[in-house]
Amino acid sequence: MEGIMAEKKKNTVSVVWDIAKPIADELGLQLWDVRFLKEGVNWYLRIIIDRDDRPVDIDDCVNMSHAIDEPLDRYDPIDRSYSLQVQSPGIERELTRDFHFEKYLGEKVMVKFIRAVNGKREYKGTLASYDNGDIKVSLENGEVLEFNKKDTSWVKLDDFGGFEKDE
Repeated sequence: MEGIMAEKKKNTVSVVWDIAKPIADELGLQLWDVRFLKEGVNWYLRIIIDRDDRPVDIDDCVNMSHAIDEPLDRYDPIDRSYSLQVQSPGIERELTRDFHFEKYLGEKVMVKFIRAVNGKREYKGTLASYDNGDIKVSLENGEVLEFNKKDTSWVKLDDFGGFEKDE
């Protein structure tokens, strides 16, 4: 873990990712995401883990939490108090990183845009391609929607057939 804190310009998430990744690997876990968020007056460091061989269980979360406690204390990458949460990506997992999109090519997704596209903010379809933030989703009507990840509120796997109420 040498050099983790060497680059002062790295943001909190990047530094924590560099600390957490080898720990997750050693535990047989995949580091899915790291998020540092303020909710109300509280700050939360969320380390999201996954597994390829079986679903993440409470023991995986506890093991990761215990294993990362000491390195987080030692490197002290966060200059305020926060709550550490280790969790699974859950159902309808949000795709945020390049490897998420690459892993789920061909899968059904839901997309919510920041601003309306063709009069709608929500679409569902099949993740057709991903290239450095540029995304193509094949819609159910056969059209292909092309957009950049930065224009979305989120992209999630569609595990249950879409939004609560379809338009």
